[in-house]
Amino acid sequence: MPTDTAAASGGTQPAPAPPSAADPVTTAGLPSVPYAPLLDGVRLAVLALGPDGTAAPAGWRLAPLPDGLRMLEADTGGAPAEIRFSVPLGDAAGYWHPQGGWRRTLLADWEGRAQVSLVAGLAAGCLYDYSGATLLAFAAADPVPEASLRFGVSEENDTHVVHLRLPASADGGPHRVLLVPRAPSVAAALRPLRAWYARELPPMPVPEGARTPVYSTWYAFNQDVTAEEVEAQAALAVPLGCGALILDDGWQEYGHGRGYAGLGDWRPDPVKFPDFTGHVAKVRALGLRYLAWAAPLLIGPGSDCHAEWAPYAPAAATVPGALVLDPRRPEVRAHVVKLCTRLVRDHGLDGLKLDFLDQAMVYAGDGGADVGRAMAVLLAEVRSALEEVRPEGLLLELRQPYTGPGAAPFGNMLRSFDCPADAAANRVRTLDTSLLAVGGAVHSDMLLWSAQAPVAAVARQLIGALHAVPQISVRLDRVPQEHRDALAFWLRTWREHRELLLDGEVEPGRPDELYPLVRATAGDRCLISVHGGVVVPLDLAAHRRVDLVNGSAGDALMLSVAGGPAEVTQVIHAPDGRIIESAPVRYGEGPRTLAVPRGGLVSLTITEGRR
Repeated sequence: MPTDTAAASGGTQPAPAPPSAADPVTTAGLPSVPYAPLLDGVRLAVLALGPDGTAAPAGWRLAPLPDGLRMLEADTGGAPAEIRFSVPLGDAAGYWHPQGGWRRTLLADWEGRAQVSLVAGLAAGCLYDYSGATLLAFAAADPVPEASLRFGVSEENDTHVVHLRLPASADGGPHRVLLVPRAPSVAAALRPLRAWYARELPPMPVPEGARTPVYSTWYAFNQDVTAEEVEAQAALAVPLGCGALILDDGWQEYGHGRGYAGLGDWRPDPVKFPDFTGHVAKVRALGLRYLAWAAPLLIGPGSDCHAEWAPYAPAAATVPGALVLDPRRPEVRAHVVKLCTRLVRDHGLDGLKLDFLDQAMVYAGDGGADVGRAMAVLLAEVRSALEEVRPEGLLLELRQPYTGPGAAPFGNMLRSFDCPADAAANRVRTLDTSLLAVGGAVHSDMLLWSAQAPVAAVARQLIGALHAVPQISVRLDRVPQEHRDALAFWLRTWREHRELLLDGEVEPGRPDELYPLVRATAGDRCLISVHGGVVVPLDLAAHRRVDLVNGSAGDALMLSVAGGPAEVTQVIHAPDGRIIESAPVRYGEGPRTLAVPRGGLVSLTITEGRR
């Protein structure tokens, strides 16, 4: 696990200076530096940054790695570096990076900015063209320290540029950046990067509990949660297919009002949970693993411990009412480890949902020690201490943006960022997360829908989370039976295809198109989820079993069939799982329209005619 002595002891290291008001409006206004050819038409300049703001050209080399990767080593004598890439625009369509959110087309270089670290996203990016093929794919080899990026279209030069600033190297050695030669898609480019990180940063073990559907209390109850109500939902969640439960915000004292001014003590609310340990045991006896929510870096003025810990939290959080404990302080790290250990040990928990770790970035670039390196030390200590308490099956949930390769040793449930009731956002965010996730199981945001929703809308929520571990957060005793039928069917379907969906090769297409057709393949099996009016290419010769999921707004799927003719057993399911049709059908080559209701599923088993 990555550690850093200076960060752990509170020492300082030079941090990359983020773009300031003194920087020119566009990158074309920067002083001219020498560029050299790098790879696939990309040009490169490497600069060593001095403490006075000066920049001098530095040497570099490019070496081959397994899986077709290249390693760029920039030799600045250990000083902070700026690595500049310049790519001809060609047919460029978009630029994907871990902090991109909904801005995944081309930005101008006067607005493209990112500040990253272990808890704020990886220093990585991927420029791609209209065919989906990549023009540039890179990632910093060290995913931990603070770094900053400036990127976008240089209007003056008809190029797309990326300027990556890295801090002084921890060991005085060269700065390392991974590069992927031109690949047919963003997903194809990032797969070898994930493999490299998995070798370099062995991920935390992923037990069964991390790969099972979850019932979460957050959207169902928000902070108005009690032991009795949680136990009632748990009893209903088990037969529907859930294997874990997350008790979210509201279980702790002063947990009310949707603010965070009461955080810091982490004691169960005696009214809501008069016997918290006994309650946890009851839920676990039903067959559910049990995790509790904690935001261990936040402390509020309403907490009993505020006077003691406020001196260690000089900055306000970006969430309402709380301060942020500075993880660079050894006292803070010891405190966080102690409280996490106490919660798991005293109450018999299977693990924790660790929230708001990205709030540590309020201290980024303040001249002190590196935030990312300090958080790596903290999380390594948390994992080590918790594994002593629960050596088997420990569960730790992390959340975007701290779900990248650097987080792999510290968490095994990697949840996508909040998007209540938004199936499209859940699809996009889970797929974005999975593009760079290493080791851990990617989880959806909690699924929320209205009790008055049509059953197809319920299915759409589940389909949006299909390529991740689904988390459910509705009051199961307050939704109609047809909703529970749909939930049971889709969770059963998800379990049937779990290895394919989580471990297969997933190709979601172009990020700027928001992944309207997602294909997961493994061996002779294929599952395709369709989320818009696109034509689905279906190769009958490539797979023995193909499942098509209709996540679109229409009641038909348009196919373009190849590899025929073939005899196919065709089974069509309604959104609630009812079988509408089950019959042998002869498929020829060419266009075909298949009547599948929105929120439905068709399973195709090729019985004869495969080449």
